[in-house]
Amino acid sequence: MNRRQVLLAALALSTSAKSIFGATQPPRLRIGLTAVILADQAAFLSRWSRYLEQRLQCPVAFVARESYQDVNDLLFANQLDAAWICGYPYVLNQTRLKLLAVPLYQGKPLYRSYLIRPRGDAAKIRNWADLRGKVLAYSDPLSNSGWLVAQSQLAANGIGARDLKRSFFTHGHSHVAEAVAARLASAGSIDGYVWETMRLQGMAAAEQTEVAWQSDLYGFPPLVVHRSPSHPRTETLQQALLAMGADEEGRTLLNELNLDGFVAGEPALFRSIRKLALIFTPGVQSRGGLS
Repeated sequence: MNRRQVLLAALALSTSAKSIFGATQPPRLRIGLTAVILADQAAFLSRWSRYLEQRLQCPVAFVARESYQDVNDLLFANQLDAAWICGYPYVLNQTRLKLLAVPLYQGKPLYRSYLIRPRGDAAKIRNWADLRGKVLAYSDPLSNSGWLVAQSQLAANGIGARDLKRSFFTHGHSHVAEAVAARLASAGSIDGYVWETMRLQGMAAAEQTEVAWQSDLYGFPPLVVHRSPSHPRTETLQQALLAMGADEEGRTLLNELNLDGFVAGEPALFRSIRKLALIFTPGVQSRGGLS
């Protein structure tokens, strides 16, 4: 290929890119999240990013990390433009974060925490009071359903950390179900939406476990951005998420997530999580959180 052919090829690529994203392409929009409960996570996120790219007219990349802390660190280091986190880290950092969208699950922006046990172990684990001397699996230290709610229930039943035989973090709600199914834990604190979605997908860990207890309703894990977002397409991202239920491709993606759509949401949705955080997060007020 001679020099003229190289220049023509470069021009063609440039023209193609402009036709997709416009003459002045905005920077890549990066969305952080922890593991999505899908067998084909990579393929799903690829399709979701393409769907959003068509509507935002800019490149979109999902950045998956193991823990909420990892996602938070990237967000506050300006290495993410938006993040799908839990309500607990949202209320801890509410002065720095703004709600972008809240998923609708079973028609509401709400979900529950579950205490699960191995299937058939109802005689051993009926409720939180039966966990004395047992092994308990948590999902993440920044999870409302996978840690914070558990702390409130253990305290309400007079069970301290020393009263458990052992506890451990699995760093993922699906891993909580797997640990309980394998009887590495007597019970586990898990996001009810995750467990129900695993069950719908026929995942073995959900089929081999059962629900011992359900919490009251809490605000569903939201998508958030900085209070002063730097990416020019943040508002367009919100509009695209809120409109996903209005077209067939969006509804297909939502169905795979076992969600009904997204709403803008209000901070009041997370008031009950905030109350628990004030009780069970040492030093949160002295660090300037939850103000």
